[in-house]
Amino acid sequence: MKIKSTLLGLGALLLSGLVQAQDGWNWPADAAQEAKARELNAAYVDYMKSEQFVEATRPLNWLLVNTPELNESIYINGVNVYKGAADKTADEAKKVVYQDSVMAIYEKRLTLYNNEAKWIENKAYFGYLFFKGDKAKIPAVIADFEKAIELNGNINHQLVGAYFDLVYRNNALNQAYTGEEVLAKYEMANGLLNKSEAEGKDVTSSRNLLEQVLVNMELIDCDFIENTMGPKLAADPTNEELANQIFKYSVQYKCYSSNSFLTALELIDSKKPTFATSQVRAMRYMAQGDFEKAQPVLEKALTLAENDKQKGEINMELAKVHAKAGRKSDARTSAKTAASLDSELTSSAWGLIGDLYMSASNDCRGGTSRAKDYSIFIAAYNAYQKAGDSKGMGEARARFPSKEELFTEGLQVGSSISTGCWVGETVTLSTRD
Repeated sequence: MKIKSTLLGLGALLLSGLVQAQDGWNWPADAAQEAKARELNAAYVDYMKSEQFVEATRPLNWLLVNTPELNESIYINGVNVYKGAADKTADEAKKVVYQDSVMAIYEKRLTLYNNEAKWIENKAYFGYLFFKGDKAKIPAVIADFEKAIELNGNINHQLVGAYFDLVYRNNALNQAYTGEEVLAKYEMANGLLNKSEAEGKDVTSSRNLLEQVLVNMELIDCDFIENTMGPKLAADPTNEELANQIFKYSVQYKCYSSNSFLTALELIDSKKPTFATSQVRAMRYMAQGDFEKAQPVLEKALTLAENDKQKGEINMELAKVHAKAGRKSDARTSAKTAASLDSELTSSAWGLIGDLYMSASNDCRGGTSRAKDYSIFIAAYNAYQKAGDSKGMGEARARFPSKEELFTEGLQVGSSISTGCWVGETVTLSTRD
């Protein structure tokens, strides 16, 4: 995970604003104390400017303890000093003390100046850097992130991944959330990125990071969607937000066969139909053998289609629906329309038509002329030929009339005959032998 490199530039930005002067200095009333405070204030600032951060902590600490209301600058600069000292020292125990001091400075600043909205995001950022591996301290850092979001409505989009990484760690180390709570936090974080994106910011890397953290959590799979999220939608079938989540995750994790996916899809397609939702919904009905429910949804999808390819796809599916319902003439019409709209459907469309003709024997048998009764198989052969289906052509030819049957009826190979019936085609007579 590349959160560290993602945040380096942001860290430099947060640390860049060293404050050297603020209005409202409250020097001690005692002359000796005032002189010492002025001396130590100048000393820590000089150390800070020369990046001698460990040395700067000593005069700064005296000011924080003895003149806590001297000026807000000692808190603003204090963060940089103690963060710098933590980075400089190799002693792990001292490093932790300096890091804790950064947090303590923010807390003291809150009690004195009550301007948390100005710096809470910075505090959360440093908390992430310092304590992301500390099981006990992670919850407080998460609280700081969520406070920043509450106060300011958003956080820097580069920090969204860090926030959700903490959620991941808190869940792994402390079993802090239910699956639904994790998803709620994910959706909230994704919403923050949407806000930033709407403001013109490039959130691509942040969004990829967010998605990767969710995948790493191994929280969502088809069983989770079906058995955890599905019952909640069943209990609240008008919950569009939950339906959208189920739909999104079902697509992401390829859980198309679940009942919860269909339930979510039905709600979404009923409220805000698109070509895709209507098409997929109809396909689910067809997979279940419910062609009666599929037809009106397909017809709706046809009105939402944006190009000939989409219209061709829907007409092809309508042809299958009509065929299953025994509406063979309608099925043929839809199949021909599909082929005319999309040449890639020519084979499947004419193959279906060939199947329709092959199944028309009982429908169209008049019983007075074998040549006429068998002519539908010639029509089927022609359809299979257009489909490029050699197997179908062979099966159809096997049921052509024989030479003897044509001779008996006074007919000749090469003459024309109408199939009659709903097939209604004129074909050239041929024989199977």
